[in-house]
Amino acid sequence: MTYQTITPDITEDDKLWALLSYILNPIVPIIVLLMEDKKNRPFIRYHAIQALALAVVFFISCIIVIGACLSPLVLIYSIYLAVKAYQGEYIVIPILTDFVKNQGWLK
Repeated sequence: MTYQTITPDITEDDKLWALLSYILNPIVPIIVLLMEDKKNRPFIRYHAIQALALAVVFFISCIIVIGACLSPLVLIYSIYLAVKAYQGEYIVIPILTDFVKNQGWLK
């Protein structure tokens, strides 16, 4: 996992919404993407889409039974991502971020 640089135009509100996107996944990312003022903020949108994609991967893995043993790890990883997002960092999750960018969901 790599981190991108912190940009100065990220507000405390942006950081809070990014944190909540990972912690209260998938409810908050869906809400963020439905709110016009929030989805137009690049930092919030980046983390909301990434958190939503992580939730989809987690739920699919639960269906395949692998998720039963991975759920505590995903919870811990989500908390880690939330803390990094609250610090104002753009997080790159190795396979997931590339997939989401290739789909055109992230810039």
